[in-house]
Amino acid sequence: MSAMSPSAVPSLRGRIGHDARSGYFPAPHRYRLHLTLSCPHCLQIAVTHSLLGLDDTLPVTLLPALPDAGADGYLALLPLYESSSHRHPGPASAPVLSDDWSGRIVSTDPVEILTDLARRFPGPDLYPRGLEGAIGAVRQLCERSINAPAQEAGRSDATPDARAGALRSLLDGLAAIEARLESQEYLLGEELTLADVELWVTLVRLDTVHRWHLDAAAVQRIAEHSHVWAHARRLAGHPAFGRHLDLDGIARRHHTRCQGEEAAGAAIQIVDWAEHAQRRVYSG
Repeated sequence: MSAMSPSAVPSLRGRIGHDARSGYFPAPHRYRLHLTLSCPHCLQIAVTHSLLGLDDTLPVTLLPALPDAGADGYLALLPLYESSSHRHPGPASAPVLSDDWSGRIVSTDPVEILTDLARRFPGPDLYPRGLEGAIGAVRQLCERSINAPAQEAGRSDATPDARAGALRSLLDGLAAIEARLESQEYLLGEELTLADVELWVTLVRLDTVHRWHLDAAAVQRIAEHSHVWAHARRLAGHPAFGRHLDLDGIARRHHTRCQGEEAAGAAIQIVDWAEHAQRRVYSG
C-alpha cells in the first residue's frame, strides 16, 4: 500500500484575519511557514506561497524529508508545539504556520493555511470569491476519486474485484478532469486557482507514489488522459511549481512508510518530473 500523507493528528487551527482586531492579522514578516516538500500538503503550500510572491513577506523554513530518527516528529518544531498546545497528543509534524512575534503556532491545518495565504496576502487571486465551492469540489474529487482509489488499486492485500473497482473509480475521476481541460486552460476557467495546485500535487503523487503499486496495464490507461497530463507538464514547467519538487525526498518518505509490493507499472513513468525539479533553497 502506498502512502504519502502524514498521519491524522489534531490540528491547531488559528486563522489569519482581516485586521488587528482579529488577533492574527496579515502583517509582513510576522509569520513563518515550516514545510517538508516530501509531504503533499506542504508541497501545495510551497507552490501557493511562490505563486503569491511571498518570499520577502513570509519566510519559509524547509525541514528534511523524514522526521528525526527516534523522535516524535521534527525536533525543530517541538518548541513551537510545546508553547502552543499543552500535552499535544500528536507528533511535531509539518505543515506549520507560526507567529514569530509570539513564538506560537497559528495553524497546522493545510486547507486553512492555503486559503488564508490566498485571501489575506496580496498577489494573484487564487481563491476567487464565488468559486469557493468549486475549489472545494475539486479538492474532494482529487482525494476521493484519484488519491483514495489509486491507493486501493495498488493494495497487494485487496481482492482482484476490489482493485478493479478502485481502478474504475480512479479512471472515472481522471475522465472528469480530462473533460474540463479539453475546453479550457485551467480547471475552473481561464485563470489558475488553488484547484489547479490541488490537482497538480495529486498528479505528482499519482505518478511518483501510487504508480509503484499498479500493474502496467493500469498505468497505461491512466496515462491515456492526455489533457490531464499535458496540464501537469505545463504546470511543472512554471517556476512556482517544478522548483519545489523534491523527488528524492518523496521517494524516501514513500519507501519508509510503504509496506506494499512493487508492481510492473513502476517502470512506466508518465511525466519526466526530474526535468523540472529544482529544489528551492529558502533563506530566513
